[in-house]
Amino acid sequence: MRRGTWLLLFAIGCAGSQSVLDPAGPPNRSLNHLFWAMLIVASVIWIAVVVAAFWAALSRRRITREDLEPIITVPNEEHRRHTGIVTGLVGATIVILLLFLVYDFTVGRALAERPSRTLTIEIIGHQWWWEVHYVDPDPSKIVVDANELHIPAGEPVQVKLSSRDVIHSFWVPNLIGKRDLIPGYTSSLFLNADRAGVYRAQCAEFCGTEHAKMALPVVVHSRNDFAAWLSEARAPAAVPNDSSARDGRQVFLAGPCSSCHAITGEPAYGTVGPNLTHLASRKTLGAGTLPNTRGNLGGWVVDPQSIKPGVRMPSNQLAAKDLRNLLDYLQTLK
Repeated sequence: MRRGTWLLLFAIGCAGSQSVLDPAGPPNRSLNHLFWAMLIVASVIWIAVVVAAFWAALSRRRITREDLEPIITVPNEEHRRHTGIVTGLVGATIVILLLFLVYDFTVGRALAERPSRTLTIEIIGHQWWWEVHYVDPDPSKIVVDANELHIPAGEPVQVKLSSRDVIHSFWVPNLIGKRDLIPGYTSSLFLNADRAGVYRAQCAEFCGTEHAKMALPVVVHSRNDFAAWLSEARAPAAVPNDSSARDGRQVFLAGPCSSCHAITGEPAYGTVGPNLTHLASRKTLGAGTLPNTRGNLGGWVVDPQSIKPGVRMPSNQLAAKDLRNLLDYLQTLK
């Protein structure tokens, strides 16, 4: 792989926070506190054992049979002291383990709590992209998106997970632990972020050729900003204003694009690939593979296999003018 490609992948991988040691919500913060408590206590005990072992090795003396006689017959004061130290250390170990057992159960109960009223989002795993549905009792208000997850800060969100092909795994290191997406079965978890920002989710279960390029930016908004985003996301695709974008719309609808992709408000209802209604607003292309720029979008349309080998999208050989018009149209989808 060329050096430039490595640098690009490094830049994409570092975009957004992705660290279990930087919790951005109460569930992971509780686990983080438990982790650090166990690590600190275990480290102190390990250091004490190492120091004691070195002290014993450096201060040992040659023991003769005469030294052992009093111990074998009648335990002396030194022997009683050593026995007391060992007994005390065993007791301290039992107390520490019991305290961590109680702490662990406390954290587990906190993680198992289920809020009564939450926003519900359905995430469906595909090879190798994410389909996202924002559920609403009113079918006309359901939002279908792809490869990007938006949630409000300070409000628990129920995420229902399923898969259309193989086993995937949903993991947002800053917010929650891993949860598998199993074909034919729906599992769920609760996200509760209390800090706005962009975090990176990743498929954590090998799911085929492009498993490593199946990321999902998780955008945490303030509550007001999320409400505004959701309102905009429910709107149909914008109507092109200039002639090149209108021509690009015809290229999209008349070509193979509309057979695989859907755009709300347009006669394009494909479900094979991601929904493109608000494509231009997304941060990345190809499920976190590339930044969403005009040049990258053009390369993806023409030859996605050179960017993400094995992806289900075929190459599209378009005339230069048709490609420019198509890109003009796709960039109006905000």
